[in-house]
Amino acid sequence: MTTYVLYTPMPPLNPAVDEYIASLTQWRDEVSLLRSIVCACGVDEELKWRQPAYTFAGANIVIIGTLKDSCVLGFFKGVLLDDPNGLLRAPGPNTQSARHASFTSTAQIKKHKSDIVALIKQAIQNEKQGARVAFKAINEHPVPEELQDILDRRSDVRAAFNALTPGRRRGYLMHISSAKQQATRKARAEACIPRILAGKGLNDR
Repeated sequence: MTTYVLYTPMPPLNPAVDEYIASLTQWRDEVSLLRSIVCACGVDEELKWRQPAYTFAGANIVIIGTLKDSCVLGFFKGVLLDDPNGLLRAPGPNTQSARHASFTSTAQIKKHKSDIVALIKQAIQNEKQGARVAFKAINEHPVPEELQDILDRRSDVRAAFNALTPGRRRGYLMHISSAKQQATRKARAEACIPRILAGKGLNDR
């Protein structure tokens, strides 16, 4: 009796990602290896935010990026993942959803290949099941005193800030409060005034 094994072909690689990798002067081998591991998991490859990004049924799953000291594999809804070996970290103190794993060599990536695949498969399964991140409400985020001072002094900025969507307000709160130095927080708050008055979010064009 002949046994047939069904084979699901890997989605085609994106030429734009080929160009991105070719342009790298650092972490090229690591990014290429991560790419091969991710693509083998049955996701679609795109270039988003100038980085290789991978989706499943249109939903963002993971993204590959580079930093000065490492390359990273970021999971958009990483907070939902079971990570028994502690591979994932939050990119910043105020990050609610995303988590990423940092690598500094191909050997390190190969060592954790099974962990990486398990996390990707889990992320895909979460999308299939419609899992969602429970974000904090805007009123659960403290207003940095540097921004609060501006809101207290300027009624026009206060009115414009309160008229923003919760997501846009949250973006400003997290952006300003993430600075460690008070002078930096104050400078960020002042720099945000024109965008707030224009009714725009931190990253709106």
